[in-house]
Amino acid sequence: MKKIIALALALVMVFALCACGSSSAPAASDASASSSAASDASSSDEKVVKIGVFEPTSGDSASGGKKEVLGMQYANKETPTVDINGETYKVELVLADNGSSTDKAPSAASELVSKGVSVVLGSYGSGVSIAGGPKFEEAGLAAIGVTCTNPNVTAGNDYYFRICFLDDFQANVLASFAIDKFDAKVAYCLGENGNEYDQGLISFFTQVFEANGGKVISDSFPTNNADFASYLNKAKSEGADVIFTPVSIAYATQIISQAASLGIEAPILGSDTLDDNMVLAAAKDTDIKLYVSTFYQEGGAPEFDAGIKEYINSDPAAKDANGGNDTISAVTAMGYDAYYVALEAIKAAGSTDPAAIKAALPSVTYKGVSGDISFNDIGDANRDTAFIKTSDNAAGVWKLETQQTGFATGTEDAAEK
Repeated sequence: MKKIIALALALVMVFALCACGSSSAPAASDASASSSAASDASSSDEKVVKIGVFEPTSGDSASGGKKEVLGMQYANKETPTVDINGETYKVELVLADNGSSTDKAPSAASELVSKGVSVVLGSYGSGVSIAGGPKFEEAGLAAIGVTCTNPNVTAGNDYYFRICFLDDFQANVLASFAIDKFDAKVAYCLGENGNEYDQGLISFFTQVFEANGGKVISDSFPTNNADFASYLNKAKSEGADVIFTPVSIAYATQIISQAASLGIEAPILGSDTLDDNMVLAAAKDTDIKLYVSTFYQEGGAPEFDAGIKEYINSDPAAKDANGGNDTISAVTAMGYDAYYVALEAIKAAGSTDPAAIKAALPSVTYKGVSGDISFNDIGDANRDTAFIKTSDNAAGVWKLETQQTGFATGTEDAAEK
């Protein structure tokens, strides 16, 4: 009987120990789930503010768009957080590719709205900015244009701001440069048919050039054109002293290569879109005389230059986005500045609310690597300086030709000067 009782007691103790063990030691899968839940809780506690990036990373303007994004990404790596009313928020960049297309731009803009961004940066390209702008306005979401220079970007849209000079100013600078530098009397202008950026610049250039006694001959080529020989030969036969072609990077490289093959001697003037290392590559080892207007010249901010070059050279993806080398495009510096302008607006608003950020933007001022940034009454930047670069075709680099000033961007008499 004692043996039976002892056996029964032993069995009770075994069952009790097993019960205690199962209640105190969860299975590995349960432990993993608990850890994951804790991790999710931790990440959900992190405060985030989203900045939309409305840029072309495909299509004709992809080279410029990627370089503009590169400046934003470098700034975000440098300053990944922002303090709002004493609390630290992680800054997340949310990219939407507008495809360099006015047809695709509205859907890209709507994508950013649906993802709950607080403010938008972009775009490289005026046409896509104009096309996407109404979507931002409808959503009550402020957009900060980086290098979209056509006056129509902000015209009639209270939600679009920008940090760059405008095309009326840029055309004034280039027409004056053509007259002062080359004593030009005849200018040949060439742009893509229906492109608001190209045609707007040509119109402003023509006004200034003709007002100073010059003659302008203008032509437009169809979209996707690849043969520019007839246009270039016309410029030559008409005795053009300069050729002004404010086109996309993709067209510019073809025009420059074909002009070199045809032995064109007239200087080629380009707008800010031609400030790109792909354009430099097209001019390298040719006799082409190329001059472009732009927002920034390498050497203007040594600390930024050193930092962005290190960033580009240490990241294969960044170097690829920059065209395979570490030449600094002005649009990269502008993308960098635009990011910090957005942070200043967020801090001034004291909120991630798009309406509060929009209300704060008009009074934001920022000393950027590209110069002092502030806004006028319609959201355009108060800019009155442009850099003119020329290509060193032997070395394959840009050299500063001159720094020119003119009327302040956005002034009422801008188009009259």
